[in-house]
Amino acid sequence: MSAPTQAESGHYGPAPDHAGALFDGYALDPHAWDEMLEEVGAPRTTYKAVHHTLASMTSAEMRDRADQLARSYLDQGVTFDHSGEEQPFPLDAVPRVISAHEWDAIESGVIQRVTALEALLDDIYSREGELPRSVHEGIVPWRLIASSAHFHRAVTGIRPPNGVRVHVSGIDLVRDEDGVFRVLEDNVRVPSGVSYVIANRRAMANVFPEAFATMRIRPVRDYPRMLLSALRAAAPDGTKDPTVVVLTPGIYNSAYFEHALLARMMGVELVEGRDLICSGGQVRMRTTTGDQPVDVIYKRLDDEFLDPVHFRGDSMLGCAGLVSSMRAGRVSVANAVGNGVADDKLIYSYIPDLIRFYLEEDPILPNVDTYRCNEPPALRHVLDHLDEMVVKPVDGSGGKGLVIGTEADGKTLDGLRAKLVADPRGWIAQPVVQLSTVPTLISGRLEPRHVDLRPFAVNDGDRVRVLPGGLTRVALPAGQLVVNSSQGGGSKDTWVLSGRHHLAQRRSRRSADSREVIVMTAPTSSPEDSLRAQQQQQQQTGAERYRARRKASPPGGER
Repeated sequence: MSAPTQAESGHYGPAPDHAGALFDGYALDPHAWDEMLEEVGAPRTTYKAVHHTLASMTSAEMRDRADQLARSYLDQGVTFDHSGEEQPFPLDAVPRVISAHEWDAIESGVIQRVTALEALLDDIYSREGELPRSVHEGIVPWRLIASSAHFHRAVTGIRPPNGVRVHVSGIDLVRDEDGVFRVLEDNVRVPSGVSYVIANRRAMANVFPEAFATMRIRPVRDYPRMLLSALRAAAPDGTKDPTVVVLTPGIYNSAYFEHALLARMMGVELVEGRDLICSGGQVRMRTTTGDQPVDVIYKRLDDEFLDPVHFRGDSMLGCAGLVSSMRAGRVSVANAVGNGVADDKLIYSYIPDLIRFYLEEDPILPNVDTYRCNEPPALRHVLDHLDEMVVKPVDGSGGKGLVIGTEADGKTLDGLRAKLVADPRGWIAQPVVQLSTVPTLISGRLEPRHVDLRPFAVNDGDRVRVLPGGLTRVALPAGQLVVNSSQGGGSKDTWVLSGRHHLAQRRSRRSADSREVIVMTAPTSSPEDSLRAQQQQQQQTGAERYRARRKASPPGGER
């Protein structure tokens, strides 16, 4: 969060400075579910402690806290790419709070969904020479799978050593007008944003220590341990002490901060494609002491740039021969190549039916109602009601290409109508969902702003574990429904409150996990932080060379 964005911007002039002033003029959105307030002055049970604290603060006190958060992020170098410029990631000073009961339902729903997505991907890629069972049984048409931009025949028949393809997932949720959590989309290709969950919590704990001393907020610091344990479990059969690396497109990727942070916290090497070589079916990493075998690659670039032999021949971001090494069982890649077919927003519309088919269960978390534009009746309905719909490209990410009909002008709708008629397979449409709101600090006052939630799940082959909280993204402009940081959105720290059984479970899991892996501590805000040193060193030694490669083959964006 930058101080000008959160604490100073706006058009209201100086805010009053008395206890309770933060809520002066707070107006509930009549069309959205406010997560903190049932009505003005009446907080919901989950938010009573936070509301009491905010109501007892002056605007000046809150601005001071917000400024501390902004400085903390600047010191840590927590940035993202917005319109080609590196900026501090906006962190709002008001947390989002989720009760233990609500989180139990979210957690169960995410685990169920990830399990079904694993089953779908296994069905698609493991049955070489056969149609997937879900296709044979008429659940989903084969033409939709085969026509997906991210379905890769090159990896058909490759079976992961421990059966896991979705090692890390980010399932985007929204809360509708009735307070019901719904799945907006699935991210099982290269889900990003968990670094902001970790950084948000660290900053909030430093600026609001009293809240963490009095409230039972579930921690998020176990994520690097969870991730490293899952990556090690994915190593090829017979590997006793696997070498894990994080593969990044490089310092110019918008999520490079996250790549470097996770590599450091897991205590593994951060590598670029030029650091890897494939010889004799074995992937090796160049080091100052010679080449070292690599067993597991946590890739943070799109599949199309991973192996120029099988995908984009002009890519210089991956490693030639990597797919052959995977097929030979000599290296594992997380997330698995080809997962993007499950990210396709048209396939998304079938996931509730696929949950029933594979798991024989009803979905815990419903989808947002979706019209499949490739079906003529649905397309006619969408074209007739285009000004009432949210229309999305099936392979879009970061809000790119999305059109909200209620906000679009006639020229935009006419252009969209032509695109839908020309390529109905490339689009879905959904009714406008008024995302829930949470009070957000704007110009020294609190105002309702729309939010979504991306919980992160990690699958180690034995169980799917969901990080308690996830990334809450907030749309900072008034009335804005697009929350993506690439569209000017910010974030909130997400506080999941502990139930009694969570405390006992955590003690047991912490004891077990501590015997599995050792992770590094989070980076400090010192100017001599090794993360910053690494960035500076790479910028000095490789910037010109990397710009030339990037110009020839621009990296795919993360989601």
